[in-house]
Amino acid sequence: MLDIKFIVENPDIVKKAIHDKQSEPVDVDHLIALYEERKKLRQELDDINAARNKAAKDQDIEAGKTLKQQAANLEPKIQEIEKEYAALMLKIPNVPSADTPVGSDESANRVVRQWGEPREFSFTPKAHWDLGKDLGLIDTEKAAEVSGARFKYLKGDLVRIEFALVQFALETLSNVDTLKVIADEAGAKVTVTPFVPVLPPVFMRTSVMNRMARLHPMDDRYVFDKDDLVLVGSAEHTLGPLLMDELVEEKDLPIRLVGFSTAFRREAGAAGKDTRGILRQHQFDKVEMESFVLPEQSLDENNFFVGIQEYFMRKLNLPHQVIL
Repeated sequence: MLDIKFIVENPDIVKKAIHDKQSEPVDVDHLIALYEERKKLRQELDDINAARNKAAKDQDIEAGKTLKQQAANLEPKIQEIEKEYAALMLKIPNVPSADTPVGSDESANRVVRQWGEPREFSFTPKAHWDLGKDLGLIDTEKAAEVSGARFKYLKGDLVRIEFALVQFALETLSNVDTLKVIADEAGAKVTVTPFVPVLPPVFMRTSVMNRMARLHPMDDRYVFDKDDLVLVGSAEHTLGPLLMDELVEEKDLPIRLVGFSTAFRREAGAAGKDTRGILRQHQFDKVEMESFVLPEQSLDENNFFVGIQEYFMRKLNLPHQVIL
């Protein structure tokens, strides 16, 4: 979520971000007006409460009653504004970098660099769902009987491969020497520190997910109203709140975490896309990198993260491209 001070000082930048990202329309001017009104009413309430404390000290009962009624009249107005303000703030998108291409779909993306060439086969290769079934490594049919569509059983060597990949990621992200090489290759001017491995919970309170700006759209989430809990859609959802409501000293930055978590999404694919196999599943495992740095260091940190991902792809000999 953007800082309201940034929105107030840069309304045109925020409006352009909403337009360029084709986000849900938000009246930025109205949001700023709500913020100013909210600030004014809060100050009025603070002044009234200060006067109430003084009246109580002076044992001025009549003044105390009058001030109490004034506060009672003000609080519903503040709550109403708070509700509308919070709803609008959640709709404000992050501002893309100045060099991010603007387009209606992925065709506007620009290829920055490529590595390797896609492998050519002298035969027609099988789809991963057919190969997995033939080798006894993937079973989506039995999973559908047990759990419904878009679930799977992974078996045998495929399970070993998954955990080998997870271990490969953890070892890489814990190795300062390797990370220094990656940072240099990526041209990222960062302070290199190891990532701290984390196994986070997969449930979180809906209020915390909302503060992470990841609760909506609710249709993408598995929500348990009785317990006021939601299943995470990524390890990042519970990694971010590790520093919730805490003050972090600048000298302690950067703080880098790597989480491994099972993730849950109601995702059903787009217009019939990826309806077979083990992509776009309701449940999947994921290694997630997350870091806390100063805003002015964020672009270098992003380049560092991209460099790490490229390192993984090269080590696994997987042809790939980096797009802007």
